[in-house]
Amino acid sequence: MGVSEALAQLSAMAEPGRAEQMAAYHKQNRKVLGVPNPATNELTKAWRQSLSVADRRDLASALWATDIFEARIAAAKLLTQARIKEDGPVWDLLQSWVAEFDSWAIADHACSAISKRLLAAPDRLDAVETWTRSDLMWTRRAALVATLPWAKMNNLKPADQEHRERILGWAACYVADRDWFIQKAIGWWLRDLSKHDAERTRAFLADHGGSMKNFARKEAAKYLKDA
Repeated sequence: MGVSEALAQLSAMAEPGRAEQMAAYHKQNRKVLGVPNPATNELTKAWRQSLSVADRRDLASALWATDIFEARIAAAKLLTQARIKEDGPVWDLLQSWVAEFDSWAIADHACSAISKRLLAAPDRLDAVETWTRSDLMWTRRAALVATLPWAKMNNLKPADQEHRERILGWAACYVADRDWFIQKAIGWWLRDLSKHDAERTRAFLADHGGSMKNFARKEAAKYLKDA
């Protein structure tokens, strides 16, 4: 299937009047079709079932290149899969998108796909660490959003414990960054962590909470009973 056919299928699911609402909500200057997320989910699920990994990668690359809002989200969804054999080309494509992130919805869907590839090969965290030093806020934010699975793990193996601590080190370095989205990402990571390791979350907040923005600190402590 080519990108023209894929876009035609996406466009056919657009709802009248929805594009303007979505563009305003997501603060988009790019073209928005007005396709509800459940419809995009249904469509990309069908594509994943009918296309090979190589064909999905090619279609995802072409959809991303259109710079249409739903097309970029569909591109990410096409590649969001836990097990992909010989996933190097998929990982390379996902990495190439990171510097183009410019809105939370597109970034979060892409980060969901990225997280699957990180879990498949945690040594890729070395590449993610370079994102933490980027001049681009969305790239720095992606380092936390894409590594959220390590906040949600129970009964960690020693290697995963090391990965979690490494990521918390990135979050600690981000505390001085006053950007709202960065602070939100710190709070989000800690909030998810608190459900699985409340004591480690408390320790982070004891060390760094005073320097976090108030809303981020409250987000991090949302599920801590004594907060």
